[in-house]
Amino acid sequence: MTNFAELVPTRDELREMLRLAVPIVLAQVGIMLMGVVDTAMVGRVSPETVAAVALGHLYWVNLTMPGLGLLLVLDPVVSQAVGAEDHEAISRGVQRGILLAFALTIPTVLLLMPGELFFAAIKQSPAVSVIASQFARWSALGVLPFYLFVVLRVTLQAIGTVRAVVVAIVVANIANALFNWVFIYGHLGAPALGAVGSSLSTVLSRWLMFGIILALGWKEIGPQLRPWRSDAARLKPLMRMVSIGAPVAFQMWLEMAVFSLGAVIIGWLGAGPLAAHEIALNLASITFMVPLGVSAAAAAMVGRAIGRGDLAGARRDAVAAVVLGLGFMCGAAAVFILMPSGLARLFIADPETAALAASLIMIAGTFQIFDGIQCVSAGILRGTGDTRVPMLLHLGGFWGLGIPLMFALAFWARLGPQGVWWAYVISLAAVALLQVLRVRWRLTQDVQRLQIEDTQEFELAELAG
Repeated sequence: MTNFAELVPTRDELREMLRLAVPIVLAQVGIMLMGVVDTAMVGRVSPETVAAVALGHLYWVNLTMPGLGLLLVLDPVVSQAVGAEDHEAISRGVQRGILLAFALTIPTVLLLMPGELFFAAIKQSPAVSVIASQFARWSALGVLPFYLFVVLRVTLQAIGTVRAVVVAIVVANIANALFNWVFIYGHLGAPALGAVGSSLSTVLSRWLMFGIILALGWKEIGPQLRPWRSDAARLKPLMRMVSIGAPVAFQMWLEMAVFSLGAVIIGWLGAGPLAAHEIALNLASITFMVPLGVSAAAAAMVGRAIGRGDLAGARRDAVAAVVLGLGFMCGAAAVFILMPSGLARLFIADPETAALAASLIMIAGTFQIFDGIQCVSAGILRGTGDTRVPMLLHLGGFWGLGIPLMFALAFWARLGPQGVWWAYVISLAAVALLQVLRVRWRLTQDVQRLQIEDTQEFELAELAG
C-alpha cells in the first residue's frame, strides 16, 4: 500500500513539470492560432471564402489527426529510453518516427486530393466546395513538415528541452500572418489568391516551423540522426510502434468526433444555436490547451521515470501533472460560471444568441475540471505505454454514453443545445473517473519499460552486424 506522503511531488518535480508544460501550452495555442488567423484574414475577401477556409481547415484536421495521434507513440518510446539512458534506443525511436512520418504523409496527401467528393457527400454549397477543395489540395504540401515537426517536438519534450519548439511556433505564426497579407490580398507583386493564398501561406509557415525546430534543436536531435541506423527500418519494431500509437490516434478521433457530432445536432436546431455552440466551444478549446500541454509534459516525465526504473517518481510526476492541470481548470471553471454573459458578448452582439451562448458557457464551466482530469490522465497513461485501455474507456464514455445522451437530452427531454452540452458534461465525467481509476491501478503495478525490439531477432541482427 502506497503511503500518502510518497505521492507528494517534490518542489523540483513540480518546477520541472511546470518548466516543460508552459512552453508546450504556448506551442499548442500557437498551432491553433494559425488556423484562427487564416480564417480571420480571409474574412475581408468574401463570406464564401471564409466558409471555404473553415471547411478546408476542418478537412485537414480530420485527415491529419490520425497521423498526429500515431506519432505520439514517441512519447513513451523516447522518454522511457531517455530515462534509461539508452542512447541507441533513443536514436532508433527518433529515426523510426521519421520513417513513420514519411509513410503517413502518402495516404494523408492522397486523401486531401479529392475534396470535392467529400464536400458533395456532406451537402456543402458547390461554390464553397470548389474553393475548399483547392485549399485542401494546396494544404497537402504541408503534411510532411507538419508530421516531421511533431516527431521533433515530441523528441525534444522527452529529452526535456522545448525552447526550440516555442521559437518555431512563434516565428511560424508571425510568418503565416505576413504570408497571408502577401498571398491572400496580392501585395508585393504577388497575385491575390484568396483562400488558396491562405493555404499556401500555411504551407510555407509549416516548412519554416520544421526548419527552425531542426536548426535550434540540432544539438539534441543531430546525435539521434547520425549515423542512420539500418535497424531503424526493421518491420517488426515499426509495426509494434504502430500497434501502440494507433489506439492514441483513435482515442483522439473519438473525442473530436463527439464534439463535431454535437455541432451537427445543434445545427439542426438553427443558425443561432449553432453560432452559440461555436462560441462556447471556442472558449472551451482555448482553456483545453493548458491540460493538453500538461498532458504532454506528464507523458515525458512519467516515461522518463519508468525508463530509469523509478516507479515512485512516476507516481509523484503523475500527481504533479494532475495538480497543475486541475488547478488551472478550476480557475477556468470559475471564470466560465461567474462571467458567462461577458464572455459571450466578446464574440457576438445579438442578444438572443449571446444569451444562449452564455448558458452553454456556464455548462462548459461544469465540465472544465472533468476535461482537465481526463486529458492529463491520458498523458500519464501514455507515458507508461498504456494506450489500448484508455482508448476503450474513451469509446465507452463518449460513444457508448455521450452520443445516446445527446439525442435523448436534446430531443426527448427537449433541452435543445443545452441537452447536447449536458451530455458532454456527463460523458466527460464518466471518462475522467475511469481514466483516474486506470491511472491509480496502472501505477500500483510493476510497470516495465516498453519492449519495441523482438529480443531474439534483435540479438541475432546485432551479432550479424
